[in-house]
Amino acid sequence: MSKLRIFRAFLEKYPTLGNSIVYGTLCVAAETSQQSINNLLDSPKKSLDIETITRYGIYGTGIGGPILAIWYRFLDKKLAGTTVKIVSKKMLIDQFLFTPQLLAIFYVSMSILERKDDLLAECKSKFGHTFLANCLFWLPVQAVNFSLVPSVYRVTYIGTCSFAWINILCWFKRQNINEDKGEI
Repeated sequence: MSKLRIFRAFLEKYPTLGNSIVYGTLCVAAETSQQSINNLLDSPKKSLDIETITRYGIYGTGIGGPILAIWYRFLDKKLAGTTVKIVSKKMLIDQFLFTPQLLAIFYVSMSILERKDDLLAECKSKFGHTFLANCLFWLPVQAVNFSLVPSVYRVTYIGTCSFAWINILCWFKRQNINEDKGEI
């Protein structure tokens, strides 16, 4: 049996677990790549921040991955099909009902894992910019997702696209926001 067939069988038997492991792995890879890129640009060179990478692994595997797996399974059941009308509904519901909550969960979860005193401060200061970038990135990705990707591969596809997105999210997370002007 090929590795792809084994992987598909695992995802079909354990969709939440399998997709959570994939998503968590991609979160770790994205943060590691961000740190590596920053290290190339920075002087002096620093070693990888394993604590931060671990937080992304915890978020991706234990929080974000399961939420995404359950969400897409729910969305596929409620809005089955790949017609333009169904895909449009899925995209709008996903982007404007689900995504704001997921971004808030991301920032608050990371604040909890970082043991920050004000768990909402970073979310409040970065949410608007992050959501705008999210719309520009994810609306076209979701058009492909909902129209062409089989549901068993949906979170894996999203996870793969998330590698690029999480790199963007890691960049947003590192930025200092000028709260008076709302500028990064």
